[in-house]
Amino acid sequence: MSRGTKIVATIGPASTDLQVLTRMIRAGVDVVRLNFSHGKAQDHIDRANLVRQAAAECGREVAIMADMQGPKIRVGKFEGGKIDLANGDKFILDAKWGENGELGNQERVGLDYKNLPNDLRAKDVLLLNDGLIVLVVDKIVGSEIYTTVKIGGELSNNKGINRQGGGLTAPALTAKDMEDIKTAMSFQADYLAISFPKNATDMEMARQLANIAGEPYGHKPQMIAKIERAEAIPALQEILNASDGIMVARGDLAVEVGNAAVPALQKRMIRMARESNKIAITATQMMESMIFNAVPTRAEVSDVANAVLDGTDAVMASAETASGRYPVETVEMMAAVCVEAERSEYNKLDADFLNVRFTRIDQSIAYGALFTAHHLSVKAIVALTESGSTPLWMSRHNIDTPIFALTPSVTTQRKASLYRNVRAHYLLQQGTSRDVLKQAEDLLVEHGIAKKGDMIVVTWGEPMGQVGGTNALKIVKVGEFS
Repeated sequence: MSRGTKIVATIGPASTDLQVLTRMIRAGVDVVRLNFSHGKAQDHIDRANLVRQAAAECGREVAIMADMQGPKIRVGKFEGGKIDLANGDKFILDAKWGENGELGNQERVGLDYKNLPNDLRAKDVLLLNDGLIVLVVDKIVGSEIYTTVKIGGELSNNKGINRQGGGLTAPALTAKDMEDIKTAMSFQADYLAISFPKNATDMEMARQLANIAGEPYGHKPQMIAKIERAEAIPALQEILNASDGIMVARGDLAVEVGNAAVPALQKRMIRMARESNKIAITATQMMESMIFNAVPTRAEVSDVANAVLDGTDAVMASAETASGRYPVETVEMMAAVCVEAERSEYNKLDADFLNVRFTRIDQSIAYGALFTAHHLSVKAIVALTESGSTPLWMSRHNIDTPIFALTPSVTTQRKASLYRNVRAHYLLQQGTSRDVLKQAEDLLVEHGIAKKGDMIVVTWGEPMGQVGGTNALKIVKVGEFS
């Protein structure tokens, strides 16, 4: 396998086409993101079906991530669609404006979050349109927030609002999100991304709602916490503990904590995720210029490469593949950058095992496989797995040896699409352990991963088919079961 870092691509108008999406998957997409901030329920159902169809055309499984909108606080609509604010202008954000159909004008605009006046005080700083416009709060009178424009610019319909430093009380899950979770579970989304969680409780509530909605389909999704609020930073470990992974969502996070703080936070979050055996996705503006240009900037190339060197499981494209002119080229470029960055990685696997304490047999087997593969220079590590936990643990450490998750569960196969350095294949695993080892050998040879005489390390559980029961490790020379 030439690339370990996975690619998440957002589908939208530019990629809602079977031919384009098929080309994107062949170019390297591992996970397709459906952005529930846009479109209706049926749009997402149709796109999910399209993803499954395109993946089948490519002869592989890709995961689907349903990304909830969350409590994105926005201004209302304007009479002409937009206004221009100059430095020093007075401007009012009015929670009641629009209740009778009024549109915004040069003096005031409505809000979609009616409690915003209760969350603010004089001298608070509001950042609109991802921080491009800055307002300073002068006073609050009832539903009206009186402000002075500190940094002006064009303000158009439905642009977002953040409070510098965070502190807004809007709940992570809105009524819309709760309905959207039901929609996502109707097509068994593999991952559910929750926007703006503040603490573990937000993630636990989202998981409970998803599990209930998925129960008729026998489906439980993996939960990704999007770290976008300043309040989430001190609660990061508890959020990680309540989630299956995190997304370093650098857009809203940068607006709340400041652009300069984000690079160090990114490194910290990825490190904490790996140490907690969780997934990390790095997102927002990774190849932003490719919305319009066929090649990225040098800074964007460095950004993607640095995320890979930080240890991220995946890099994500948003508008680049959803609405940009070059969705396929964006994926190709991200894949190429990931490969080059991985070639320069320093492998410090031995250091990772210093002072490690194992609490589970299956976890110790996973670490044992890594250690053995590293020192014997084997061709591949094969994890025969039901739940996917063993290859996940393996993927938390840098190793040159590719990891193959062979599973009888399509759900696990799709879930493992997001694990760094792991490639998942379907394997029914019938018969004795010797029979299954022979099946695994045959699959590796068939896919050109290994040939007769190559050495591989295999982990599995006795008895076969037991979830969470990995308890065996074997060094195999390909062909010995022929």
